[in-house]
Amino acid sequence: MSVLQPAGDAAGRNHMKITSIGAFALLLTSMPAANASAGPDPAHCGLGVYQLPDGGVVDVAPSAGNTLRWRRFDGTTGALTPHDGVWSSTAGWTGKPDGLAVRFDCEHQSMQFGAATARRIPLLVTESRFQADDVPLAGRLVLPPGRGRVPIVILVHGSENDSARDTYAMQRLLPARGVGVYVYDKRGTGESGGRYTQDFERLAADATQALRDARRLAGRRAGRVGYLGTSQGGWVAPLAARRAPVDFLIVAYGLAVSVIDEDIEVIELEMKLKGHGPVEIAKALEVAKAGHVVFESGFEQGFAHFAALRARYRQEPWYRDLHGNFTHLLLGLEESQLADTARTYDWHTPFRYDPMPTLRALNTPQLWVLGADDLAAPSGETARRLAGLIDSGKPIVVAMFPGAEHGMTEYEIAPDGTRASTRFAPGYFDILADYARGKLATTYGRASITR
Repeated sequence: MSVLQPAGDAAGRNHMKITSIGAFALLLTSMPAANASAGPDPAHCGLGVYQLPDGGVVDVAPSAGNTLRWRRFDGTTGALTPHDGVWSSTAGWTGKPDGLAVRFDCEHQSMQFGAATARRIPLLVTESRFQADDVPLAGRLVLPPGRGRVPIVILVHGSENDSARDTYAMQRLLPARGVGVYVYDKRGTGESGGRYTQDFERLAADATQALRDARRLAGRRAGRVGYLGTSQGGWVAPLAARRAPVDFLIVAYGLAVSVIDEDIEVIELEMKLKGHGPVEIAKALEVAKAGHVVFESGFEQGFAHFAALRARYRQEPWYRDLHGNFTHLLLGLEESQLADTARTYDWHTPFRYDPMPTLRALNTPQLWVLGADDLAAPSGETARRLAGLIDSGKPIVVAMFPGAEHGMTEYEIAPDGTRASTRFAPGYFDILADYARGKLATTYGRASITR
């Protein structure tokens, strides 16, 4: 969930084989963009959400290079690679063939998904432009078929710097299950104006304008309306909910600690997993905290002290395992590179922002969905803080999914120790849709539910 490296998987986007991800890169997908009668490439005309004969839902989204990614609502997923009109699947993000073949029939709005014929679900899509201060932003409302009232979620970005309208699969997965979605390109990304920023207050103000546009477009179809903030959006969405009341708030793989605390938690967890003890961890944190001074000062202060600590410890065995969410960005940096690095990361990141005052002030019903094995945004302290809020009477539900990583994916460990995501946690998509509808079931996969 690195703040300083915009990339990743938020709300069902893309995910990658990782050892850990940073706080500047936190971890949804475009609608069909071509006319079938014009003979478009299947990589374009096949994008969309489909219903299988058994009622199951499968989404097809763009992915890296010339590949596509399918996701089923049950959490299974795979990458699709074209070979003479047939798309071959590999399981999750492992690169291992899973035996599934997919063929698109764009003329008939269908696809052959293995042995089953899946029909495209005709969602109702309205493109929009709205103003956030003097910056024009590009939005899109996606509703289920019909005329009845439906809940609507506003998708609040993680730290990625690409287009949510192009990449967020949740804009189709949830409407296929009766929940409307408003998705927008945050400032400085996609077709929106302005400059990319990680200013949480600024992004929260933009989210409230997206909320207003969603309600305007939905009109009488709008039922319950709330935010779904993923990864870095877990800091932004509660701020938006405090600015403009909503019916509910969902945070997925977000944090109730600061950006600085996140980096510290990541380093502690990574070092423990590598087998290092308290003495080595203390040294690693000494280096990291010196690096925090450099980042917080805009790369104008503290580098000499950081460089001295780096020189002192770099030959010790534990040093090669020092990473963190953004500390690692400094480990190979020279003083001559400071000015260019400062310009690269001039994103107004609020390193010391404490989310707890906002969470204590909110009486909005909230669902927090966390992964027990999240290396990018460790969930332990966040879960403890949320438990305290629950004990104080706040209307919060926490769903902790065992074995789930950042992006709510399960994983396998390769011989070299890296993780490769295999699927989304069973029950993850279901709990999002059910909470938006206002009614939770008893169980969701293997998640432990705290109310």
